[in-house]
Amino acid sequence: MAVDLEASWLKVLHDEFEKDYMLKLRQFLKEEKEAGHKVYPKGADIFNAFNHTPFTNLKAVILGQDPYHGTNQAIGLSFAVQKGVTVPPSLKNIYKELATDIPGFAVPTHGDLTPWADQGVLLLNATLTVEAGKPGSHQKKGWEIFTDTVIRKISEEKEGIVFLLWGKFAQAKAELIDAGKHHILKAAHPSPYSADSGFFGCHHFSKTNEILAKEGKAPIDWQIV
Repeated sequence: MAVDLEASWLKVLHDEFEKDYMLKLRQFLKEEKEAGHKVYPKGADIFNAFNHTPFTNLKAVILGQDPYHGTNQAIGLSFAVQKGVTVPPSLKNIYKELATDIPGFAVPTHGDLTPWADQGVLLLNATLTVEAGKPGSHQKKGWEIFTDTVIRKISEEKEGIVFLLWGKFAQAKAELIDAGKHHILKAAHPSPYSADSGFFGCHHFSKTNEILAKEGKAPIDWQIV
């Protein structure tokens, strides 16, 4: 199965694309398209997280669940949306935390987090596609097997990666990570329903940079222009 994936990730994940679950997932997505269902993100953006954050450059992982399901929102990066689209509530709360955690952080007017991805922050959703207007519609179709494998591969083949796990769903993935080799930061989800229960005040962005400094790696410039 040919896939347009950044070279260092393709080297790590090549075998996955020939496995039965991935072939079934590909068939499912083909049938969705043939049925006239609109799927987000667009095909060229499905693997954006990998293409912007090579395996060789990886420093941190922010794990989300599903892509946004609204018109022109999803860009293949967890929590991010296209420029010109209203910033979603969870991302607004992420910006609020950044404003109190990172000195001089100015809240952006858009939600395109590509600058983070380009610096080594893997913005990974557990499910990489969704049907328009139907949140969770592509769960349990195979994507979770793939992204769980991604997390395991990072754990096995890298060292000193910072995993930011927000909310119960993301925190359940901690069992895939070797805590002896990596750094796991946990907090409540930034959703308006839970941000007051431990996301605000978590200081995960400054903590990530402190960890990276100790690892001898360049910090993340969290500011987005």
